[in-house]
Amino acid sequence: MALSKERTAEIVKQFGENEKDTGSVKVQIALLTEQINDLTAHLKVNKKDASGRRGLFVLVGKRRGLLDYLNRTDRDAYIKLLAELKIRK
Repeated sequence: MALSKERTAEIVKQFGENEKDTGSVKVQIALLTEQINDLTAHLKVNKKDASGRRGLFVLVGKRRGLLDYLNRTDRDAYIKLLAELKIRK
């Protein structure tokens, strides 16, 4: 379930300032979104995986908090990131 190092590096390169910028809000949101998408696909196949569903809710909550922070601090970056990641408001 975890993201591969290569996929993580691609996301960091795409959304971060440089290759080592793993802590910025945009990168964290993008990584969480990738994990959420993978877990959602898993749960479509394994409908009775209750612990996986709980993990999904935890990830969505973390992402929501980071999105709220980004919305408060940099509204333009928030709107752009929602469009890039295809996230609903």
